[in-house]
Amino acid sequence: MLLTKKEIASFQEKIFSWWATQKRDLPWRHTHDPYKILVSEVMLQQTQVSRGLPKYLEFLKAFPSIEKLAHASPAQVLRIWKGMGYNRRALYLQKTAETVLELYKGKFPDTEQELLKLPGLGSYTARAVLVFAFKKDIAMIDTNIRQILTYHFFGGKHQSEKEIQNIADQLIPEGKSWEWHQALMDYGALVLDRKKIEKVKKVIKPFKESNRYFRGRMMDLVREKRFLERNLITDMIRRYGKDKEFMENILQTLLHDGLLSRSQGGIICLPE
Repeated sequence: MLLTKKEIASFQEKIFSWWATQKRDLPWRHTHDPYKILVSEVMLQQTQVSRGLPKYLEFLKAFPSIEKLAHASPAQVLRIWKGMGYNRRALYLQKTAETVLELYKGKFPDTEQELLKLPGLGSYTARAVLVFAFKKDIAMIDTNIRQILTYHFFGGKHQSEKEIQNIADQLIPEGKSWEWHQALMDYGALVLDRKKIEKVKKVIKPFKESNRYFRGRMMDLVREKRFLERNLITDMIRRYGKDKEFMENILQTLLHDGLLSRSQGGIICLPE
């Protein structure tokens, strides 16, 4: 689909006019440091801004530079990450810091090809760093931006990733990619009515019954102290009423993912 100049200008005016009076003041918008941009982007994956904002400030206080994060232990990083969920994000962040320090002498690469080589970085995150840190005129697409474009240009009808990318590429205002994407994100967060563009309402399993919930609770216990494996399982059973096999499976997934470690003598602790 090829947009006309009038369609492009009209949509840009719509978004920028709204944003002129409604923009959010967020701390990661006051920096172009790629390290701080990456921290914010990783934290905001599957996390609301209201939850991510205080943790972003706490994280940067503990690890103010890529060097500090690279030299920290996984246990230190996981303790700071408490309350955020998706703990693997914390480990990916630290591994990325180590990689940038080792391969690039602490300086982030400024091409998508090189950024995609870093641990845990997908296309969206790589492009976010390029847009927000290096002000590259490229289009990045997250869930909100995809929904905005789908709703506005296709009446809410699902489109392929290729087609959405095609539309996004055409809409980039030259020299204003940073502002454009901030505006789209604010519009998506504050205005977009997702009910209009959801084709099917999914029945979502209550979070407190999900494996992720119990993984988080087990991580929280071990953040506080080390446990004998049998004592950890017993404590989790007592607290949450699930059976032994269930809790043992939760522990095994955490060990497999490198989020917990088993030392000699069956002690469960954070990875050092």
